Amino acid sequence: MSWDFFVPVCVGDLVKSGGINQYVVQDVVSPKHLPSHLHKFKAALRSQGPLCILEHFDTGYSLLQHCNSVELAVKEDALDILLQVVSGLATSLPALLLSISVTAAERKEKLNAVKMSVYLLCKLSENFESEAYRQCIITAPGKGGKKGKGGGEGLQQWESEREKVLQALVQLLQLDIRSLWNLSLVEEEFISCVTCCCYKLLENPTISHVKSKPTRDCIIHLLGVLIKKYNHILGASVKVIQLLQHFEQLSSVFAQAVSVWSTEYGVRGIIGEIIREIGQRSSEELARDSGGVKAFASFIAELGTLVPELMMPNISVLITHLEGESHTMRVAVCELLGEILVRVLCGDGLDDAGKADRDRFFDTMQEHLHDTHSHVRARVLQVYTRIVNSKALPLFKYSEVMELAVGRLMDKSINVVKSAIQLLAAFIAHNPYSCKLSSADLKKPLEKEATKLRELREKLEGKAPVAVIKASELWAAMEPELLVTVRTELEPTSEEEEDDEDDEKEAEKEAEDDRATAVQVAQYLRVNKYRNAVRLCIKAHSCFPESEMFASLSTLTTETLMDTLALIFKGSDEDASELSQNLPPTPQKEEGGEEGELKKQEMLVQYLKDTETFALLVERAIAVINTMLYLKTTSVVLEAVQFCVTVCEFSVANSVSGVRKMLPLVWSTDAAIKDAVVQAYKRLYLNPQGENIRVKAHTLVDSLSELMVDASLGTIQCLEEIVQEFFGSGSLLQSTVVQVLWERFTGKRETSGLHRRAAVLLLGMAARAEREVVLSNLDTLCSVALGEKVTEDFLLARDSVLTISSITDHIRQSKSAPFRLPQDHQLFTCLTQAIAEGVVMEDPHWQSFMEQAVRLLYFLAESPDQLCSRLLQRCARLLLDQIAEGAELNKEASQNQDVAQESNEQGEQVNCVCLAQLLALCGSIAFWQVSHLESSVSTELRRRRETEERAEKEKGPSSKAKQQAANDSAMEEELGLGASAEDTEAELIRKICETELLAEENLLCAFLPLLVRVCSSPGRYSHPQLTTASCLALSQYMMISPSVCEENIRLMFTVLERSTLPVVRANTIIALGDLIVRFPNILEPWTQNLYARLSDEVPSVRQTAVTVLTQLVLKDVLKVKGQVSEVAVLLIDPDTHICSLALNFFNELASKDNAIYNLLPDIISRLSDPERGMSSEDFNTIMKQLFSYITKERQTESLVEKLCQRFRTAKTERQWCDLAVSLSLLSMCERGFKRLQECWECYSDKLTEPGVYQPLLSIIAKLRRGAKALFKAQVDEFEKRLTAVHTRGLENVESPEMDEENQREGGPSDKTVNRKAAAARGRQRSKRGQAKPSVSSQCDDSFVTPRKSRKSKKPAITFSSDEEEEEEEEDEDDEDAVMAESETPKVTTPIARTSRRTRLRN
Repeated sequence: MSWDFFVPVCVGDLVKSGGINQYVVQDVVSPKHLPSHLHKFKAALRSQGPLCILEHFDTGYSLLQHCNSVELAVKEDALDILLQVVSGLATSLPALLLSISVTAAERKEKLNAVKMSVYLLCKLSENFESEAYRQCIITAPGKGGKKGKGGGEGLQQWESEREKVLQALVQLLQLDIRSLWNLSLVEEEFISCVTCCCYKLLENPTISHVKSKPTRDCIIHLLGVLIKKYNHILGASVKVIQLLQHFEQLSSVFAQAVSVWSTEYGVRGIIGEIIREIGQRSSEELARDSGGVKAFASFIAELGTLVPELMMPNISVLITHLEGESHTMRVAVCELLGEILVRVLCGDGLDDAGKADRDRFFDTMQEHLHDTHSHVRARVLQVYTRIVNSKALPLFKYSEVMELAVGRLMDKSINVVKSAIQLLAAFIAHNPYSCKLSSADLKKPLEKEATKLRELREKLEGKAPVAVIKASELWAAMEPELLVTVRTELEPTSEEEEDDEDDEKEAEKEAEDDRATAVQVAQYLRVNKYRNAVRLCIKAHSCFPESEMFASLSTLTTETLMDTLALIFKGSDEDASELSQNLPPTPQKEEGGEEGELKKQEMLVQYLKDTETFALLVERAIAVINTMLYLKTTSVVLEAVQFCVTVCEFSVANSVSGVRKMLPLVWSTDAAIKDAVVQAYKRLYLNPQGENIRVKAHTLVDSLSELMVDASLGTIQCLEEIVQEFFGSGSLLQSTVVQVLWERFTGKRETSGLHRRAAVLLLGMAARAEREVVLSNLDTLCSVALGEKVTEDFLLARDSVLTISSITDHIRQSKSAPFRLPQDHQLFTCLTQAIAEGVVMEDPHWQSFMEQAVRLLYFLAESPDQLCSRLLQRCARLLLDQIAEGAELNKEASQNQDVAQESNEQGEQVNCVCLAQLLALCGSIAFWQVSHLESSVSTELRRRRETEERAEKEKGPSSKAKQQAANDSAMEEELGLGASAEDTEAELIRKICETELLAEENLLCAFLPLLVRVCSSPGRYSHPQLTTASCLALSQYMMISPSVCEENIRLMFTVLERSTLPVVRANTIIALGDLIVRFPNILEPWTQNLYARLSDEVPSVRQTAVTVLTQLVLKDVLKVKGQVSEVAVLLIDPDTHICSLALNFFNELASKDNAIYNLLPDIISRLSDPERGMSSEDFNTIMKQLFSYITKERQTESLVEKLCQRFRTAKTERQWCDLAVSLSLLSMCERGFKRLQECWECYSDKLTEPGVYQPLLSIIAKLRRGAKALFKAQVDEFEKRLTAVHTRGLENVESPEMDEENQREGGPSDKTVNRKAAAARGRQRSKRGQAKPSVSSQCDDSFVTPRKSRKSKKPAITFSSDEEEEEEEEDEDDEDAVMAESETPKVTTPIARTSRRTRLRN
């Protein structure tokens, strides 16, 4: 073979004459003859094998040239042939490559066959892929989800063949075919031919789908072979970057590919190449390419999850993007850091470098918890959550990170708050400190251990530190002095002076062996007794001449003696150890033990400190998250509920507070929130764990009882919903739980009083689902809780009464015949006995029991009025008997003391507590008697009437009679003759209330004068409980009839304003709220006195007042007037709960159409009144909240005009400033700005005041943001005008000199005139409902809304507060209700009245 095949850059290059021995296509077959040539090609393949490609290459080339005009079947045949050729080459080449005796011609032949077949197969595959993509676009689903008609069969055929093509190429290229090329240098064009085909296939939109996984894996492995064997690493890096920029869906594909190439194929360098390329992208490039940024970020994050250990060496390149503008890249890098921290830099086996990297990465992530972009902050919190769940967070980082997470709870972004809650829940679930976190419980142990640590430190500081010195060092220090002593001892003159007592003693103490002597010598040396040591050493030689230790002293010289002493003192290692064993224990060892104990104590104290810090942060987080349970964002509420469940499951201190606080959410209108709360309570309380049903039942009852201990009435009502659902679900636990509850209530199982009360309340909740639970055990309830020992525990009796109430029709809302018990039933005997016995006792819980008992009597007894009448007589008789007994005792005492003259006065005294309890009983009976008539009796009358009507219908009268009756009733209704049956019944009940209940023969009437006397004489009856009970009872009497209400209403308001007891004032407010609902026309003139309590000095009274008024106003019982400004003042109340109530009032009021909009001008007028003396800061705070409810452009435009008009009537500079601030708080729109320009004359003369000028400048600054060019020019011109008037004065700006100056500056003077004329025309064209500015309307009398000109036919907008201001001018003395008759309001107009201003004008 004399030619070589070169892979062309373009398909057309093969028909051009190339270089020497270069293959050129000779015959390009026409499309018509291609099938026949392909048939010959196939036959040659069968006969010659894969080398037939050398002869039939022109046929394959012709197919490529005419690919668009050739039928699909022809191309599929060609694809099959080429697949067989490539597969045949992959099968035959291994033998050739292993053979040694291969000629150059054979190698060239095989090489050309490989090049030709691979080239044709790749190009044909690219063509198929392009055609398939084109068909995919054509047949894409249109409207209705219907696919277009097209060649879908060919597309499916190619999808099945694509994988075969790739497998054939992988099989061929996995062989070491590089040896076919000279010097094993594979030409770049051949590699590009294959890689271009692979990348073309990757561009398919469906390549990332699950169904394309086999194809995807083949491409990844094919490219892996090319990268590893054919040096495609650089080209692959560049191509990955390019494709990521254009195809975002390839991020996950390339992440998988790069991980495979770096792990399975060992090409780790490609990660560095790609990451380096991404890291070098500037912020400007990333900003221009948003799609590429997302792909890069996704690629980095997914690659980090696959091979974090390989990404770590390249992290320094990516860190720079944390300072860039792209928040997407910042998120990706933070996620990568998180993966590295979880899977690489974790555990205790890290070296110093690893720990440094870990700490640096944590510091970097903590910085981005304060990132400017909320998405980054949220994702970093999520990364931290994964780190904590994986237990990869170092202990010393816990408090630091948790404190940051608690801070993020205040974030403005909802997603950040949700992520912070999730992180805190993870912290609690995986905390390394304690299962029960309570800072209060940790305080005492911490103080105890800290004291112990302090004592240990003081003990060690008191001792001098002893340094551990080696024997050689000691010898070196003592050697000079010892040498002098040796020389002195060896001198001859010294021998005569050696007879002293010490020598004799030492001679007597000579040891038995040489080792003991050596130990003694060493001890002398240690205590600096050198002379004794030298003498003993000299004597030892004479005593132990054969000892190796003293053998060198046979010749006694200075050198030999020093060597012997050195050997004894320092010795060998063995000698030293033996010596140390013989020596007494040194103080260093004791000190070493104490130091170890000190370190342990320091670690314990630090652990307790960390635990306390963690517990404090948890408690702080609980307090914040509990406030989020009532946010408007559902997702945050759901996270907060889940957090409360997690906290409770881990028994964190104060966790029950959140669980109780979320309980009212069972009434939420949001189904998701309601379901979450129900599921949370089921998970915490209704799914107990235990070995058997009995244990589970005890666990369930224990948990519910703990929840109900000290629970409020509202909490119990909410819990009823969940418990009732449990008992109605038919659970297997139900009967066992009821049995356990009865055991606890009856005392069969020893339990506390609180848990007995909880048990009986839970039985009441069960009775709501199944009445027989209580009804069948009514005798047990009476005997245990209402029997002889009832006076010992009125709380248990009260809760038992509440439980019995659950079986009444009132609770069950039954429409059948009323369920009532006879008067002689044991229950009523016990109740009346308990009430009568308690009325003469001073038990603080009797009254709450009495109220529930009277309520039950009216709900369950036949003829409860007769029963209560006898009860009232009995109680009154008992009290009179008590008074008589007291009088007799006083009389006997006075006779014994000879003081008879005072006996009469003392005999008339009565126990105030008992009298208060009797009056409370009277009021309760009066209230429930009215309620019984209007609900139970009325309902029974209606039921009987409906039953009779139904019975008459069943009799079946004739059709003519029916027709006649229908005609008569219709005629009566048209003429208005006759009243309906319901009206007749209502009138009957009203008449009974007005005439019979307080008739002279009725016992209730006898107590009314006493109530009035006690309430009207607070000086004489000053007992707090008596005053409280009498006022409450009087208000309940006033509910009976309008006449009683009118007679005593003045007295009630006197009590409201002048009582010194806050509880009386608060109770009176509640009672008056009920009276307003029942008799609105009687109470309407007194409304301003009720509003006055909003400024009461006691917070509890203010709280009650705002709560009552909120209900009255929002339910449209009270007309919204200017006095609402008093509610607005509560927005800055020192009590946070009152602030929240006031805020809730305005939130609800804002839902009513234009309510706040109509009130705002008058609220501003009242709050900025100089007589009120409100500070500017408080005014701004209130107005900022109120103006946040103004969102409509028309409202803003109208308010701008109204506020500007009020500049004319404002008298003081402070009022000007308040109006200007109010204008600045509006969300100013273009229409509002035009209205502000039109009203220039109203405020232009006040612009010299900084308090007016600065707020208007802030309006200009807001309008300039995002304004269009034309509008921005108008704003700038207006700003110049404002500044000019502020700096020079209004008269100077509008003077002729100013006009000339404007002309010199290029602005025509007539512009100002034209602008004023336009403004005037704009004012003339004011819209309906907007007051026109009028100079004649200026008034110096009061700070009110200016009146509209009478000439205008357009209706004027008036405010309710204007009416009130005029009423206040005429009736100045109506502010306070006093006892005098002349000061009682005489105006008793109905609520829906015309304004007095209108009547006065007419």
